[in-house]
Amino acid sequence: MARKKLYRIRFRNDDKVLEIYARSVTQGDLFGFIEVSGIEWGQKSEVIIDPTEQEVRNELAGVKAFQVPLHAVVRVDEVEKQGSAKIVAIPATDREDPPVPMIPPAPKPRKR
Repeated sequence: MARKKLYRIRFRNDDKVLEIYARSVTQGDLFGFIEVSGIEWGQKSEVIIDPTEQEVRNELAGVKAFQVPLHAVVRVDEVEKQGSAKIVAIPATDREDPPVPMIPPAPKPRKR
C-alpha cells in the first residue's frame, strides 16, 4: 500500500516563520503562489508541549487550503514523520530593512 506524502512547509508571515505539515503542496492558481492543503495536526489527545503549535492552530482554524507567495517560502521538505507545528520569531537583525524612499530628500542650501 502506497503511503501518502507528507510535507513540512516553512514560510515567512510578518516577522515570524511558520512551520506546518500538510498532505498537498502544489503550484497555486494565482501566479507566484503555492497552494497548501490537507493541513495535518497532532492527535487531539496529545498534550501540547509547545504553545506555539496552539497559536498556529488558532491562526489556521477552519482553513482547508491557503496560498503562500513564492518569495515567502523558506523551505518545503517531503518527510517521513510528522512533527508539531510551530512559530519561530525572526530576530530583529535578520528582518528586512525598511523600504528606501524613491525620491531622495532635497539637498540643503550651501552657506556662503
